[in-house]
Amino acid sequence: MKYSDLDKRKKAFIFELDNVLYPEKDYLFQVYYLFAAFMEYTELIDAKIATDVMVNTYDILGNDFVFDRLKEKLNVSEKYRDNFNLLLLNAKLPLKLLLYEKMLNLLQEIVIDRKKLFIVTNGNPQQQLNKIRQTEWHGLENYLTVYFAEETAAKPEPDSIHVLLKDHDLLRRDVLMIENSEIDRLCADVCGIDYIGAGEFL
Repeated sequence: MKYSDLDKRKKAFIFELDNVLYPEKDYLFQVYYLFAAFMEYTELIDAKIATDVMVNTYDILGNDFVFDRLKEKLNVSEKYRDNFNLLLLNAKLPLKLLLYEKMLNLLQEIVIDRKKLFIVTNGNPQQQLNKIRQTEWHGLENYLTVYFAEETAAKPEPDSIHVLLKDHDLLRRDVLMIENSEIDRLCADVCGIDYIGAGEFL
């Protein structure tokens, strides 16, 4: 699907961030690399082995289990959990985060057509802002308005969408959500707005 296939009456487009505009693992894997380097420096744990454990755990179980698996496999002390969690929030990445190419093209076409662009993202606002600041937007950041859903109520609660509609004088029929999760689909349904899966564009 391309921008030209979308309903031309839409005035605004709402995107989630993670795994919609860019692959979330691109952020997390860089954090793992940085934490592994820290562990090698402080505890002489082989950084490559630590990184492999974290990446493999993410692939199988997800990020929530990464530190526990490090403890189990490499005997990493519990005292480093806070360091890991802080790095997840605030990491200065070695490399910029890159948008999916087809999403970059979609965003650019929306801007050229003078439509409004929004990100409404779940997750810790500090972490999500850190990701946004380290993404290569190719100038699109000047056209983006961001809402951190947890500052009102995390999706699928509709509060952040209601605030957005009111702030920008938009009607529900004016808006299309680009999503990649059941949470976003439920949110869109509750709000009465149309939605399309990000996979249709990727």
